[in-house]
Amino acid sequence: MTEFSRDNPSPRYQELLGYYREMHEHGAVAQNIPAAETFDGRSLPKHASNIQSIINILGSKTILDYGSGKGRQYSAMTIETPEGQKYPDIQSFWDVDSITCYDPGHEPFSKLPDEKFEGVVSTDVLEHCPKEDIPWLIDEIFDFATEFAYINVACYPASKTLPNGENAHCTLEQPEWWVGVFDRKVRTCPGVRYYAAFDVPRPNNTGGQEIVTTLHRGKWNS
Repeated sequence: MTEFSRDNPSPRYQELLGYYREMHEHGAVAQNIPAAETFDGRSLPKHASNIQSIINILGSKTILDYGSGKGRQYSAMTIETPEGQKYPDIQSFWDVDSITCYDPGHEPFSKLPDEKFEGVVSTDVLEHCPKEDIPWLIDEIFDFATEFAYINVACYPASKTLPNGENAHCTLEQPEWWVGVFDRKVRTCPGVRYYAAFDVPRPNNTGGQEIVTTLHRGKWNS
């Protein structure tokens, strides 16, 4: 079996990357979503409080958003805590020195960083990637981190389709599968801990389904 890597990604990864570049530029055409609102970073804000709690404990000051989309999540927005404190943006809310965006599908953020970061966050990213490339992508996420990784994965089909008509979520696995992959990787990363947030469909009271987010605190190789 071929082992894929950053220098040798699978043909499927390269095909999907082309689709995501197209969607960043032209939008999700099948859903009539304009380019400005396609992969704009909207999946991160609901995780901002979880990430802030981790940062507060560890004192992290440099953050990488791996798969950031267009990065709009870091533009000005009022964030109010349950205690009534207000912040003008996520960077202020997290009280960090820097946030670096990386997304290979969006040209302004397509250059892979060449440094490490105290924290790495990745929300709504891995399920968009081919299963055969997951090992090296997870290696990359963890290897960028010196203190923690926070990873959010959706475990259900996406509302968006790719330009070829396929669903945008191409790797659909249960949380247990992802935890096994993360646990194996973190054993090789002394001092790094990880937190995983899984979006999972659950039956609701009306006979339909709702998406529930569960937080998993992973193993820590001290």
